[in-house]
Amino acid sequence: MPESRSASAQTPFVWGVRTYVMGIINATPDSFSGDGLAGRPADAMACALRMAQEGADVIDIGGQSTRPGHVEVGTDEEIRRVKEVLPELAGRLDVPISIDTYRFEVAEAAIAAGAVIINDVWGLRREPRLAQLAAATGSMLIVMHNRAEAIYQDLMAEVIADLRWSVATALDAGVSSEHLIIDPGIGFGKTPAHNLEILRRLSELRVLELPILLGTSRKSVIGKVLDLPADERIEGTAATVALGIANGVDMVRVHDVKEMVRVVRMSDAIVRGG
Repeated sequence: MPESRSASAQTPFVWGVRTYVMGIINATPDSFSGDGLAGRPADAMACALRMAQEGADVIDIGGQSTRPGHVEVGTDEEIRRVKEVLPELAGRLDVPISIDTYRFEVAEAAIAAGAVIINDVWGLRREPRLAQLAAATGSMLIVMHNRAEAIYQDLMAEVIADLRWSVATALDAGVSSEHLIIDPGIGFGKTPAHNLEILRRLSELRVLELPILLGTSRKSVIGKVLDLPADERIEGTAATVALGIANGVDMVRVHDVKEMVRVVRMSDAIVRGG
């Protein structure tokens, strides 16, 4: 577990004290979870404000679907989707906004519009310049583990090694270690069996000595275990959140903020003694 430190305008988290909740706003038409809000800025705004009222500590906005089999949209379209929501939202929210993108131009536009965290699902492998952008702007940077193919010889050792590369790349670009968060990438470049194994072994990620983000909300591994569609996976998500916290997770990325805030608070009371 990373050592606790004081929050600031650029690092608004005190790690180790409690678990933080990131609410998801999909400004896309094709979200796997059925909550895509592209072209509906008023609905996206209302959803984000409601999440903040329900206890979200961060709002994560994405204009590009990353679901399995997605078709990439152009950079200009991704920026347009994000900018439908982000500038006005930044002026109304009291919590930090994260931009979920692996494109430099999108992240640059989002930061100019008020985002303070870059959430890169490719861990700098597709766009290393995101690290330079984070360093230059003082933004926090989330590096997620991802692979094009789910082929591993030693799953956790390789996940940790890949994340170590992402972290080193960020540090070499000038990103402060206090601005870095790692994410094991549940559902990205992994089979259901891989995802379950990572969830069992989350505590091994502590070797990297950085805060850990877990994104399991409504994921297909829950659907496969419970044989349920995306909109009926709340209990499965809750189980992964609670067990994740017990294994050292510092932040959870979720669709169902109200319910998961309750799970987080109860889990923290047990695990952290708060």
